[in-house]
Amino acid sequence: MNKFLDFISSKNFRNITCFILFTFLMTITISSQNYFFQKVIENGISKKDIVAQKDIKVIDTKKTELHKKEVAQNVEPILTQAEDEFITTNLATLRSSVIKIRQKESSDNIKREELKVLFDENGKKGLVDFLLKASENDLNILFDKAQITLNSILNIGISSKDFENNKVETVIYKNLPNNVTRYQGTLITGILNQVIAPNLVVDEFATEIAKKNAQNSVKPYEVVFKKGQKIVFEGEPVTKLKRDALRAAGYNVLELNIGGLVGIYLLIAFFTFVFLQYEKNFEKQYYNAKYLTIMAAFTLIIAFISALLPTGFSPYIMPIPAYTILFSIFTTPRNAFFASTIILAIIAIGMHWDMEVVAAFMLLNTVAMTAVSKLKFSKRSDLLVVSTKISLAGMLIVGGIYFLEKYMMDIDNIMIIQDVSYILLNCFVISGVILLGILPIIENTFRVMTPYGLAELADHNQELLKRLMQEAPGTFNHSLTVSHMCETAAEAIGANPVLARVGAMYHDIGKLLRPMFFVENQSFYGIENPHNSCTPRFSKMLITAHPKDGIELAKDAKLPQVINNFILQHHGTSLVSYFYNEALKEEGAENVNEEQFRYPGPKPNMKETAILMIADAVESAVRAAKNPSNEEIDAIINKIIRERLNDGQLSDSPLTLKDIKTVGETFSRMLRGMHHKRIKYHNELVEELDKNKQMHDIVQPEPVIPQTLDADLDAKVKELENKKNNNERKPDEPKLDI
Repeated sequence: MNKFLDFISSKNFRNITCFILFTFLMTITISSQNYFFQKVIENGISKKDIVAQKDIKVIDTKKTELHKKEVAQNVEPILTQAEDEFITTNLATLRSSVIKIRQKESSDNIKREELKVLFDENGKKGLVDFLLKASENDLNILFDKAQITLNSILNIGISSKDFENNKVETVIYKNLPNNVTRYQGTLITGILNQVIAPNLVVDEFATEIAKKNAQNSVKPYEVVFKKGQKIVFEGEPVTKLKRDALRAAGYNVLELNIGGLVGIYLLIAFFTFVFLQYEKNFEKQYYNAKYLTIMAAFTLIIAFISALLPTGFSPYIMPIPAYTILFSIFTTPRNAFFASTIILAIIAIGMHWDMEVVAAFMLLNTVAMTAVSKLKFSKRSDLLVVSTKISLAGMLIVGGIYFLEKYMMDIDNIMIIQDVSYILLNCFVISGVILLGILPIIENTFRVMTPYGLAELADHNQELLKRLMQEAPGTFNHSLTVSHMCETAAEAIGANPVLARVGAMYHDIGKLLRPMFFVENQSFYGIENPHNSCTPRFSKMLITAHPKDGIELAKDAKLPQVINNFILQHHGTSLVSYFYNEALKEEGAENVNEEQFRYPGPKPNMKETAILMIADAVESAVRAAKNPSNEEIDAIINKIIRERLNDGQLSDSPLTLKDIKTVGETFSRMLRGMHHKRIKYHNELVEELDKNKQMHDIVQPEPVIPQTLDADLDAKVKELENKKNNNERKPDEPKLDI
């Protein structure tokens, strides 16, 4: 019992419940058009009289289909002339063989037997004797007339059907020259029977098109129910025609198909399971309750829209491209394409869509995915550019499909114009204008950060960034540089560049609480390094506290969780090596544990946070070097990457060795550009510039002297440091909550 209760309260039970609920709702939604009904029939029998409240026209699909089949069967196969040169060659070969046999010096009996081998039973009677005894001139005349007859037959054409119906001799006689005697006709027939073959074959493609054209020309067989006329009587078996009539009258009367429902459910459950496995293995950052709920909501909405689509209405109005774009914005284009492919397959099977519709949407999804992946997400109006691209693509795809189909069969031009208009409306209005308007609503409703929301967070007027710029300018400039490095590297390896850039901007906001204890800000405040008066252990606690301090500030500012990952993970569990080595010097190796001088972690578990870890260390190290050469920059980058790999800091990240190499090369190019050598101006040029300035009475401003803390503030800082040092020496000192 306890095990059962534990299972019910477990995470696995909740996951299973959510899975069953989602697949059940999807099954009901997809099946609603075909399986929901009002109980007006039972076991195929009408439960009551139903009278038409208006004139109803119903197509008798059964009779119409039967008529179409009859028409198609009556279409004669379309024949096309095949290669027939070999038939003429056969006649020439036969003629040559006869002449060679006649020229032999053997007896007539032997020649007769050899000639009999060349002809079947129908051609042996009288023909062999003629070929043996006829003069050379008569022989040539006979074969010449046979050649003329054969050419005439081949020009007209002879089919395999003629052979099946034993009409070959009739065809030969019809094509004999006018000056041929009855006896010569018999001889020619015997000769041609040995060489003739069908040269007309059925053109399957052309025949199929002819059958389809014939079927399309069949007008649907309509049955009219006048207003007041009974559609069905109580107790009457309800045929398909009557069902269609009841549906037209406003009743949904299809009987519940348990087998069909089970089949659809199993299909949806399978596809859902496949998608979850994909998320778990390849899109781990989105494999959580929040994002899966959002995905499920979007999917149910698109399924609901498909269920509302009237029977026979153009499927090109379905907002599949909008679904793809929306998923691309909330997750990744690759993830969106996979999800849209699955939902497209489910809807297509459930709604019985044609293959050309599925193909069109697959191509549109590819275009949408590609277009979104090229976005920089600098402004929301970029969605209109994407929608314009997929609109043009949609018009070309649908138009191209109809062009090919119209080439093979007759299609109503009105239907073509209608579907092209629907795809344009779908791609531009729904996927562009409407999506642009509702995107902020979706962001606020689900409280999820899209690339556009991230781009807005990167605005320097944001409260935390503005404070960082004013209170810790060194940290701000460091964060700015690192953000550009992360963005470029993320783009190079296929990670999320917007997320990398914005996360890097906020990764050090925890330094706002103690900006003076970080070396990049000390020149701004004009103070000596306060760590000089602190113990290594205390300094380590101050330094390693900034990730947790950053999380507290992030919570107050309501930053999204994905940004918090950058704050917590950018140092991982790496060693604060400087203060660790200082502690070794002061306390001795036997009194110092390396684990005490590490950041609390966790290690980076995203590509973007792993890039940040490397960029943060590399930028600081290169900046600390004085005028580093290109070789020195490369050496610093390689050293830091090796240290992080050897220390296992990148073990939880999805970065591959190839990715790490690409990241290192990207950082090298960027830092080389930032730390290039300056050119020294010639003294003559400097003097000339000074003269020009004097000539134009250019007043030079006073050099800006960096401000330092005033005396009172300076004294206050020293007092604070002394107090902390005294507390450090107490044996019963409480640990800081960091």
